[in-house]
Amino acid sequence: MTELKNAVAALSAKGYLNMEIPKGINLVEEINRMRKEKNAIILAHYYQTGDIQDIADFLGDSLQLARAAEKTDADLIVFCGVHFMAETAKILNPTKKVVLPDLLAGCSLADSCSGEGLRELRKKHPNAIVVSYINCDSSVKAESDIIVTSSNARHIIDSLPKDQEIIFAPDKNLGRYINQVTGRDMILWDGACIVHEAFSLERIAQQMLEHPKAKLIAHPEAQKPVLQVAHFVGSTANLLDFVVEDDSKEFIVATEEGILHEMKKRAPSKVLIPALTNDDSCNCSECHFMKLNTMQKLYLCMKYEQPEILMDEEIRLKALKPINKMLELSKSIK
Repeated sequence: MTELKNAVAALSAKGYLNMEIPKGINLVEEINRMRKEKNAIILAHYYQTGDIQDIADFLGDSLQLARAAEKTDADLIVFCGVHFMAETAKILNPTKKVVLPDLLAGCSLADSCSGEGLRELRKKHPNAIVVSYINCDSSVKAESDIIVTSSNARHIIDSLPKDQEIIFAPDKNLGRYINQVTGRDMILWDGACIVHEAFSLERIAQQMLEHPKAKLIAHPEAQKPVLQVAHFVGSTANLLDFVVEDDSKEFIVATEEGILHEMKKRAPSKVLIPALTNDDSCNCSECHFMKLNTMQKLYLCMKYEQPEILMDEEIRLKALKPINKMLELSKSIK
């Protein structure tokens, strides 16, 4: 976190954070022009704002974006997501320039775990291997044996010997869910996503009464009571596919509201209802960090090729091994 603050301060001193955009400029046209001139690729997560999703070269969840970053031949990778996602792209592409529209686009879950903390936990369980959710920073990845996403966590855990002791970090809710569906008893790091933990079971139950034909679908980062009443639990991409393919016409969606944009595009006839949170002043669950990226910041990011994601080479090489392990073990997953 100190390194991140220093990087932001350095950018501020150079004026990158205070650049003005010329009046009357067409952001879409300019971004498209620069994308071609700079041989750039724009990668965007489903939780970004709709305008960023629409202009992206590739839209996906964490596993899909990691694969896209690994395969790209672009010179400039513009990552519209949060910091740990851009770090993953840099880990996979050390010779390419990776930029993030807003360097402060962090993650509450990633902030809950550190490489040092993971090393201390490993000392208490010397026979355990460390499986870390991709929603973590490079120091945690460097201390891990395998990285997983919500799309492939069950598949990868099932591939490990049944008697293998496992430390799972940093998301306790995803870890608890994987324990349940695999019959494991993994040691769970006590971390969570503040967005997915905000869903209110009481308010969702009321929504289900008001929409008796609707199916509740939820991301496994949500808390156990919500997952227990859900009709379907899956990763961001899995939730999207379920809405498109299922015969139901109504869905209550318990994940970050950004996914609704793509759901509406792919399934325009379906009724999509954002699951309610504990905050009765808000009717959806929104990640503040994801929404820090804007079209204006994307334009400036591409113009000045800043803020750039930089990384210590030793950390990068250590973090690369568990990511490559994940990609190898996930080849059979769509």
